[in-house]
Amino acid sequence: MKIKFILISFALMWLALISRVFFLAIESNTYYEKLSHNNTIKTEKIAPVRGEIEDVKHRPVAINKLGFKIQIEPHLRQKKNLAIFNAEIEKLTSLLPKLSAKKMIKQYKKYDSYYNHDFITIVDFISYQEIMPIYTQLNLREHIKILPAPKRYYPYGATAAHMIGYVSRANEKDVKKDKVLKLIGYVGKSGIEKYYNTYLQGETGEKKIKVNANNQQIEELSYIGAKEDRKLTLNIDMELQQYISKLFAKKSGVVIVMRVDGAILSASSFPEYSLNTFVSGVSHKMWEKLSTSLEKPFTNKITHGLYPPGSIIKTGLGLIYITTDLKPYSSVYCTAEMPLGKRIFRCWRKGGHHKTGITKAIRESCDDYFYKGSLKVGIKKMSDGLMRFGLGKKTGIDLPNEFIGTVPSREWKSRKYNRTWYIGETVNTSIGQGDFLSTPIQIAQFTALMATKKLPTPYVTKKIGDKVIKPIFKDVLSDLEKKRIPLIQRAMYEVCNYPKGTASHYIDSKVKIAGKTGTAQVVGILQDIKSRKLEHEMEYYTRSHAWFSTYGPYRNPQYVVLAMVEHGGHGGTAAGKIVSRIYDKLLELKYIKK
Repeated sequence: MKIKFILISFALMWLALISRVFFLAIESNTYYEKLSHNNTIKTEKIAPVRGEIEDVKHRPVAINKLGFKIQIEPHLRQKKNLAIFNAEIEKLTSLLPKLSAKKMIKQYKKYDSYYNHDFITIVDFISYQEIMPIYTQLNLREHIKILPAPKRYYPYGATAAHMIGYVSRANEKDVKKDKVLKLIGYVGKSGIEKYYNTYLQGETGEKKIKVNANNQQIEELSYIGAKEDRKLTLNIDMELQQYISKLFAKKSGVVIVMRVDGAILSASSFPEYSLNTFVSGVSHKMWEKLSTSLEKPFTNKITHGLYPPGSIIKTGLGLIYITTDLKPYSSVYCTAEMPLGKRIFRCWRKGGHHKTGITKAIRESCDDYFYKGSLKVGIKKMSDGLMRFGLGKKTGIDLPNEFIGTVPSREWKSRKYNRTWYIGETVNTSIGQGDFLSTPIQIAQFTALMATKKLPTPYVTKKIGDKVIKPIFKDVLSDLEKKRIPLIQRAMYEVCNYPKGTASHYIDSKVKIAGKTGTAQVVGILQDIKSRKLEHEMEYYTRSHAWFSTYGPYRNPQYVVLAMVEHGGHGGTAAGKIVSRIYDKLLELKYIKK
């Protein structure tokens, strides 16, 4: 029995061994063949060169500065190779005194491991001018690699900063979203650079090489080039941008110049900041200074600035009034004060405007006309109409993270605060105050609608590669609104050209224009204050924002020009001269043809 048991055990052991040999020799052959292949054939990804951005006249606004990166062979920090590593660091600092040995060693340690067999980048960028005199010396060194490494550069510095945007080092969050960034290292962080980042960064290439046991290249087996150098052409004219930056010096706010089809010829958010500061990383001190500034230089106020629109929206509301519950030629009697419950709603003119119809109400910005009109029309028709005209929703501009703004309504208040709507809020909304908030690009789009009867989608980019971007319009006006909008257009003309127009004394352009001023309060006025301070007598940050949105030429609308001066007081006073000079510049540059 014992012998039988031993024989059976012996047979089972041999059967197991034979099964294992069969598995290793036959079944695992494919696996080990693939593993062996990976040990001898190495795949390297090729980083694409980021596409450049140019303005409408082909002037470069975002380019790649020629330079190089420095890499050192891995595993040199081991005891037997440490002398080699120190010698290489010493050589680099002797040839390039600006380099920090401490920073290079820190960078090397970060990526050096037993599992990494690739050369380690210790210097991200050295300019072409610096490297060329010593290129040969470094290139002959066995343990150092000098490789091309373009760096983003913005020739115009701060001009159009918020539109163009900038690239900066990709963080862990960026890399998780897009694995290509681990190779490229840089990503669009704002503006056009961010919105079109996937297109601009291109697609990686790939090459396969045969290597020996020491990881040395023996042969290149295949090469697929990167898809790169993808160009963007903008509608922006940098000459006009620079001119406007000088006009707006030492002010905070926004200027937008837009063709009535939506093409953005110029758009600036002030104050601006230099884009080149952020490419290689900004110091903590600089970041603290910029991020805590009350002028908010980092905020793209064109799409992210939320402001009460004030009287700017009276043109759209006027159109709603005269196509719903008010007759086009009806009038109210403005006495400068309208009691409502326990409140008194005041008109800006102390003595009142007396008998006032729609034309005079827009031309002289009579608040009382819009107060009384709102009580007849009601908040639903007002808010629905204004939303249809493009307010309270994204314009669709090709810039990242556009804000929506707020057109107050019963539904909005109930949804946001779960509170009842009051009639006084309807009255406040009628003059663009209360909870009403808009972005400057929404107001520019809204003004284009008043000028042309069509709502355009604003767009910054003219061409993506060779593909031309076509204008997009929405037909949002009813037939009755289209029929009666000439009354609004005539009133906007009188704002700028009639003796009592709110902007007429501040306009001296060679182009006949139409527009609307707006004074948007940032602090409330107490009911017991009988005589309000003049804007220039108030503390700076309590002064109203000054709006002035226009289109021209009046008879043949071609452009919208909007200026919003933060804490500027009255729209015409603060922005009239700026807008006038911009129209003259458009004439000089032959954008406007009379």
